[in-house]
Amino acid sequence: MSEIKRTPLYDEHLKLSARMVEFAGWSMPIQYQGLREEHNCVRNQVGLFDVSHMGEIRFLGSKSLATLEWLTTNDVAKLNSGEAQYSLLPNDQGGLVDDIIIYCIEKNQNYLVCVNAANKDKDFQWMQKHNRGAEIIDESDKWAQIAIQGPKAIELSNKVLNVAVSAMKAFTFQPIQFKGASGYVATTGYTGEKGCEVFIENKAAAQLWQELLAVGQTLGVQAIGLGARDTLRTEMKYSLYGHEIDDVTNPYEAGLGWVIKPAKKDFLNKAQILNVKENGLQKSLVGFKMLEKGIPRQGYTLFSSENKEIGLVTSGTHSPTLDEPIGIAYVAMPYVAEGSEFLVDIRGRKVKAKVVRTPFVHQ
Repeated sequence: MSEIKRTPLYDEHLKLSARMVEFAGWSMPIQYQGLREEHNCVRNQVGLFDVSHMGEIRFLGSKSLATLEWLTTNDVAKLNSGEAQYSLLPNDQGGLVDDIIIYCIEKNQNYLVCVNAANKDKDFQWMQKHNRGAEIIDESDKWAQIAIQGPKAIELSNKVLNVAVSAMKAFTFQPIQFKGASGYVATTGYTGEKGCEVFIENKAAAQLWQELLAVGQTLGVQAIGLGARDTLRTEMKYSLYGHEIDDVTNPYEAGLGWVIKPAKKDFLNKAQILNVKENGLQKSLVGFKMLEKGIPRQGYTLFSSENKEIGLVTSGTHSPTLDEPIGIAYVAMPYVAEGSEFLVDIRGRKVKAKVVRTPFVHQ
């Protein structure tokens, strides 16, 4: 078994008495003060996340754009330097290798792709296998990544990064320098709150983390673990690979048709992905709330009132913001309309739930 990896911020987490867990081969903080407190801190003030476990893969050269266009579902050609884009890597079975964010460093020549930690090696091999002439470099060991999220995140970022983050549009980024290290600040995030994500060379990661915590004291800043990161994204109904999407997921059924641009270009396995939509979706991803006591969890089966199996829970939790149980699930098409009711099998007990509008929390 391979050794568990540590991010450049590992020692900082220990200083804060974080509870560490193994996640995607990394030792990561699951919580510091407690999940509910950390969750509410991000919703009301500002929180810092160590997301250095994420992978970063560089595409260089005159064939970088053509390669990314073939590998991904979204329209990479529309990106100008300094712009970012959420996209998908389709596989050859009609499912997904991963969901990603593409950062256009220099149009047609230089792109940085952020991939999920658990999928990094798989993604890199897939990209190399289907390369159309780009230079593809795994830079994951070079970069640390800190997410700054919450209503006061932009104010904190402006103070520490010496960049007018408040003037940046969503899904844009710009280069930064911090303590002799290079990096990028991007107006992206995974919480539904205002904020940004900072890529910084490993050597300055701890200093940046410490300064964000120190300067942010007056703003109520806290370090936030993976536990609250998951409840925050669930409240927004953001997909997580291995839950809402995986290697057999059709992206249209996952509600991700907005990042598929078939009229703009050809891409890997385009026909099979489109066929599912053209033949009529059999299921769709919905958000639901429990009408009776019980917490839905990934893998729980859904039933109609006639006891017919109609779906599967992909994520579920007790929402700290709403103080009630919520879930995300794939449900057969006759049951996807808002207000539709069904039963969740919670360890042999069938509990009532209903489809609701998402995101669960409106920012």
